Amino acid sequence: MRAFLAVLILCAASALSPLSAHAEDPIDTTRTMIEEQIKAFLKDDAETAYSLAAPGIKAMYPDKNLFFAMVKKSYEPVYHPGNYAFGRSRSIDNGALIYHEVLISGRDGKDWTAIYQVTRQPDGSYRINGVQIMPDADSKGI
Repeated sequence: MRAFLAVLILCAASALSPLSAHAEDPIDTTRTMIEEQIKAFLKDDAETAYSLAAPGIKAMYPDKNLFFAMVKKSYEPVYHPGNYAFGRSRSIDNGALIYHEVLISGRDGKDWTAIYQVTRQPDGSYRINGVQIMPDADSKGI
């Protein structure tokens, strides 16, 4: 009887909390992280935006202000997008490397495609390892 009750409780808990299983999906986790960084850029929150960068990016830009200045200068569509939407995503090596396509409508009216590369860190967390932007690009997949 106790075993049956324990199984019943576990099943009920699983049914009531589908978000916990869903939140573990690397695609969803990293998509949320990219959105967090874009929102940080929109608020000029250098600290939050920098905290989501991978160690390799931080090695190239060891200070959040240097990182922020680089993004402002070289990645304007990502820094202050007009609108954006996620396109395709690809997970490689069981989530060790994830690519996200982000379709951006710039504030200047131009369309862009940004390809985010996100890597899983040794502690299991994810960090943004790079972004490639292409002007007026149609979604061709990644």
